[in-house]
Amino acid sequence: TCLSKGGGFHFPPCHMLSVSGFRILLDCPLDLSSLAIFSPVPIALEAHESLETDSVVRKKQKIEKTLDANDLVFAEPWYKTVKSLHLWDASFIDVILISSPTGMLGLPFLTRTKDFSAKIYVTEAAARIGQLMMEDLVSIHMELRQFYGPEDSSSLQWMRWEGLEVLPSELKKIALGADCEELGAWMPLYSAVDVKDCMRKVQTLKYAEEACYNGTLVIKAFSSGLEIGTCNWTINGPKRNIAYISSSIFVSTHAMDFNFLGLQGNDLIIFSDFSTLDTTENMENDNTYCDPAASSNASDDLYNLEEIAASLLKDDESMEEMEKLAFICTCAFDSVRAGGSVLVPIDRLGIVLCLLEQMSLLLESSSLKVPIYIISSVAEELLAFTNIIPEWLCKQRQEKLFSGEPLFAHVKLIKERKIHVFPAVHSVELLTNWQEPCVVFCPHWSLRLGPVVHLLRYWCSDPNSLLILESGDDANLALLPFKPMAMKVLQCSFLSGISLQKVQPLLKALQPKLLLFPKDLRCKIQISEANTIIHYSENETLCMPSSKESTEIYIATDLASQFHWKTLKQETVTRLDGELFMDQGKHRLLSGFRQADSKQHRPLLHWGSPDLKRLLTELSKMGITGTLKKNMDSAESKNAAGIIDIDDPEKALIDVRETGTVIITADENLASHIFKAIDIVLDGI
Repeated sequence: TCLSKGGGFHFPPCHMLSVSGFRILLDCPLDLSSLAIFSPVPIALEAHESLETDSVVRKKQKIEKTLDANDLVFAEPWYKTVKSLHLWDASFIDVILISSPTGMLGLPFLTRTKDFSAKIYVTEAAARIGQLMMEDLVSIHMELRQFYGPEDSSSLQWMRWEGLEVLPSELKKIALGADCEELGAWMPLYSAVDVKDCMRKVQTLKYAEEACYNGTLVIKAFSSGLEIGTCNWTINGPKRNIAYISSSIFVSTHAMDFNFLGLQGNDLIIFSDFSTLDTTENMENDNTYCDPAASSNASDDLYNLEEIAASLLKDDESMEEMEKLAFICTCAFDSVRAGGSVLVPIDRLGIVLCLLEQMSLLLESSSLKVPIYIISSVAEELLAFTNIIPEWLCKQRQEKLFSGEPLFAHVKLIKERKIHVFPAVHSVELLTNWQEPCVVFCPHWSLRLGPVVHLLRYWCSDPNSLLILESGDDANLALLPFKPMAMKVLQCSFLSGISLQKVQPLLKALQPKLLLFPKDLRCKIQISEANTIIHYSENETLCMPSSKESTEIYIATDLASQFHWKTLKQETVTRLDGELFMDQGKHRLLSGFRQADSKQHRPLLHWGSPDLKRLLTELSKMGITGTLKKNMDSAESKNAAGIIDIDDPEKALIDVRETGTVIITADENLASHIFKAIDIVLDGI
């Protein structure tokens, strides 16, 4: 079940998967772009009277007009989770797999619920980065909450129906969704204690490290190249091997490359990269749109895995990314040379690290002495962490380790005091060190929380200053509280997933038997390599047929030597005594302790009808006498059937029919002897 197709890098897709009786949640993000409906603190303080009842009249008057800052919600922000996730009982979730740091921002909402017991798997690097992101989110929210004070009924007025009704249609759609079903997804933010409790329940993994859940599912993470620590997952079970492909980048400028070869050998692939939906318009304008026919012909020319891998691992995309970063640095340099400052609220860790390197080199090569400030409550710890994780980085970064260089240039730049790191915009050290023009990296990309709000209000009227935003979100709505703006705005798009041209070769290299592909991408590319393709959409539950008709079992050598085959209705069967285990997703039959009980050697299964004359002979050997009588009910039956009337040593009756044989007697000892006689006559195992 696809719960959400997400909304790009910051809001990855979310799925619910049921495998071998276990319910698996794939990612648990937050839709932080929805914060755009709230007013940032400076505007809220200036227009605090809008919380009064007369604001309702004012909003009704403006509801059909162009949006302005007074139309935003003046209240402490709530946070929007995956719209359908709150409908699921968290106690029924067995496993949670996290693909990226942004994919775990909603985890504390689940882990703090009653009876939550799911096992959470995430890579070591993603877990640490995700924890720092959550702690920073809590920190900047608490700073904002100081302005609003304790939450009361008036601050939740916007969530009442009468408050939602007066919202402009654009804001109402964000708050309620297109079908007015998303109000239940809004929640007050978790606390720092919730974050710590959540991280205690997380089990971290390295790339390609096996984790076995309940002896049934074998789970592995493989690098996706999108960001440091991001991954794709494989889930191997008794009936099926599954690969989950999230947003991935084949060649990264900082993170370990996409290990798509680790996803081979899986009969089911869930393709969950929706990133091309957000960039289709730009792709068409750049003449890079994927023609299905051309893609198919190109893939036919790739006749072996080596050529496919070589075509996928071309670094043309990463080169374009570096050129894009160089253009951003050039625009920033032009702004500071004109006397303006540059504000960068981008929180993609890899992009920020690469921007720091290129921007520092550009400024150093010029005569300008422009300081670079990084303002964040977790910046110091995050920057230190990125320099001690070589195993999670690309080969070019790892080679720096062996040459004695730092993995990233910010280590040297901080020592040389060309980059200054501060925990908050109001810290004394920052105020005493402040110099303009400058370049500032700070949260939050939503432009509603954190230092960016104060700095944007400070520079928005300066035509020489520059704001660098990531495209994808509604920039007009994000900048609404700061208008009129004289400040220049540069919107940039960065690699967020697999390009359409590489989807077809990738699937040809992986060769799945069954492919689950987004229905929204069906018109963008034609997939012809998989044996079976099933398209899925949001909130639609699909049942996949099992790829294995029977279950394999591994039998111990000493048990295998005891095989005694018998034919039963054209099937060969044998009987073994042992203990059945489920280990690493495989059934295993091992030698167990066998009790000295004759009953254990009795046949557990009989077939056929007993020969009555032979049965009388076996009974007489045991001292049991009886006479054969014809069963009148089966007089017309083609098969032999009848009744044996036992006279000695006690009265008994053996009624033999087509459907079974019935022993009737009041003497348990006599019944046991009769059963032994039938056991001798019939075939059994």
